[in-house]
Amino acid sequence: MVQTQSQIAREVGRRIQKFRAATGVSARVLAECADMDLTNFQRIERGIGNPTIATLVQIATALEIDVAELVTGLDPNDLPHGREPYGYSQAKDRRRAYRTIY
Repeated sequence: MVQTQSQIAREVGRRIQKFRAATGVSARVLAECADMDLTNFQRIERGIGNPTIATLVQIATALEIDVAELVTGLDPNDLPHGREPYGYSQAKDRRRAYRTIY
């Protein structure tokens, strides 16, 4: 089964790797500290999959960082194809959303 990676998933994984490298802790130890399965942790660190917010909090806690450090500054343009979020103030300019919201 082929897994696609979004730019955002890769970036979050890269940040996790960077923080883990700074601690000098192995993936096995960090996964244990995060109360996660090692395989799942490694997939997230490689940028594969779509971790929940709760999972990111677990990883950030194990890294002893704020979860915001894993997600701050991510670009919505790097979301997987077909995902195009926009602010609620633009809803009137977006016909589909306009019908749903108003």
